[in-house]
Amino acid sequence: MDPILLLKAALMGVVEGLTEFLPISSTGHLILAGSLLDFTGDNVKVFEVAIQSGAMLSVIWEYRVRLASTVRGITHDPVAQRFALNVLVAFLPAAFFGLLLGGLVKQHLFYPVPVALALVVGGLLILVIEARHKRLYGARDLQGTRQARVETVDDMTLADALKVGLLQCLALIPGTSRSGATIMGALVLGFSRKAATEFSFYLGIPTLMGAGAYSVWKYRELLSWADLPMFAVGTVVSFFAALACIRWLIRYVSTHDFVPFAWYRIVFGGLVLLTAYMGWVEWAA
Repeated sequence: MDPILLLKAALMGVVEGLTEFLPISSTGHLILAGSLLDFTGDNVKVFEVAIQSGAMLSVIWEYRVRLASTVRGITHDPVAQRFALNVLVAFLPAAFFGLLLGGLVKQHLFYPVPVALALVVGGLLILVIEARHKRLYGARDLQGTRQARVETVDDMTLADALKVGLLQCLALIPGTSRSGATIMGALVLGFSRKAATEFSFYLGIPTLMGAGAYSVWKYRELLSWADLPMFAVGTVVSFFAALACIRWLIRYVSTHDFVPFAWYRIVFGGLVLLTAYMGWVEWAA
């Protein structure tokens, strides 16, 4: 296979891994990066969804002890049963609306300008949510003295899981950010930052691995064995990039808020809109 194509696949893997769990939209960044790299086409759209599985495998590896404990205790441990049921309940809305609206969304919104608009709007929403948080709790949240209603993922109810799952559906709009919708939505619902972030990780396992498998199966006629090296490189690179990001993010949220990500979204999205409007960059569809 063309080494330039493999290099592009590796760069896309880095973008996927570093952005999947941050509230800045991995899908949006993949669309924009693909446009800049001239890495576009129907098979590339399948590639972009498929390599999310690499990021999800990093979650499975990082939380392998908790996940293995859940599997072992699923028949008799109430904590494991509640955790598994919460993840399932939170996953179902995205599965339903993804199957119902996914094709329509890809047809009309998987383009750089809509992504940039979503980045800016999402950034403004994060600023609003963080400002609300500071009014309610001041510095106590980041100092660890605030007692959240949902302090850990094991404190969640089925109603909490359903609400977070419905919020995740907002991420069908590229540029919104799956992690951003779930983490910030969970904060509004009364989760601690650590619980909101960790549940977003866990919820991503069925959501994105399911989306990747479905996308590859549905568009299998667009693919060939010649594409296998491209998919393999992107998936492996996204795994290691995502693993580094997960470990960093868990440390980060213990003492920081998400305001820097909001400003990043606003500035980055604004630059894309400006360059598109002025004609400085030809953003490919």
